[in-house]
Amino acid sequence: MTLKKLPICLLAGVLSVAVFSCKKSERATEQAQTTVSQQVLDKIDKLGFSTENVIARDGGYLVEGDILLTDENLSANVNSPSLRIAEDEQYRTTNLVTSLPRTITVSVSNLTTPYSQATDVAIARYNAQNLRITFQRVSSGGNITIVGFNEGPSGGYITLGSAGFPTSSGNPYNQIRMNTNAAAYGSNPDVNYLASVLTHEMGHCIGFRHTDYMNRAFSCGGKKSNEGNAGVGAILIPGTPSKADANSWMLACSNGGNRLFNANDIIALNYLY
Repeated sequence: MTLKKLPICLLAGVLSVAVFSCKKSERATEQAQTTVSQQVLDKIDKLGFSTENVIARDGGYLVEGDILLTDENLSANVNSPSLRIAEDEQYRTTNLVTSLPRTITVSVSNLTTPYSQATDVAIARYNAQNLRITFQRVSSGGNITIVGFNEGPSGGYITLGSAGFPTSSGNPYNQIRMNTNAAAYGSNPDVNYLASVLTHEMGHCIGFRHTDYMNRAFSCGGKKSNEGNAGVGAILIPGTPSKADANSWMLACSNGGNRLFNANDIIALNYLY
């Protein structure tokens, strides 16, 4: 997931990238944008993302709290489907994982035991759905590598994790970044909470957008903010509801607890995979 509100208010893809977990950090605009040029902001705006609280990161720019846009993404032509104006539903990107059935390997690099255990829980949650994609834990060099970073809160928010969307060649996004700062998950992280964030980020890696992409305020609070189709599509998945879905695993912001797949999430997973 991506955003988490901090105590006073503690708050999960890349076009082939964006990306999970939603209660992630959104830095104050004036601070975050000091290192981001107007040219880059114009490109981000053209893709349909908010230009507020943009953060320059290795490999690209973090937008909307947990979505990494690379330089390649910023140079892409926007030709994805138009947005469907509705409430809160399951949406996917134009890019999905292909060559099904397929096993996606997952490895964890230099993270503590709770993160490792949570990875196994997240993998088990997906594999229990008997999809045409399965996840398999490997010791190193996975198709998706889970790595850590340490970043404290800023502007009343903190980043929990981030990831991206599948590549145009049909491969899953290859990295999930998880915050190891104590302000994110505490000094003794809850495994199920970590697993919920990882499950969300893995959702981005295989092509799921935020359930509430058209109004992040639904799960994050604050003012209404529509992420736009972002050049990667926001395609309604048949059979999912056209009304608020408060418990979806792909809501933009975490609820701070253990969030499982709900009935509509399972419909969406089975429809795509």
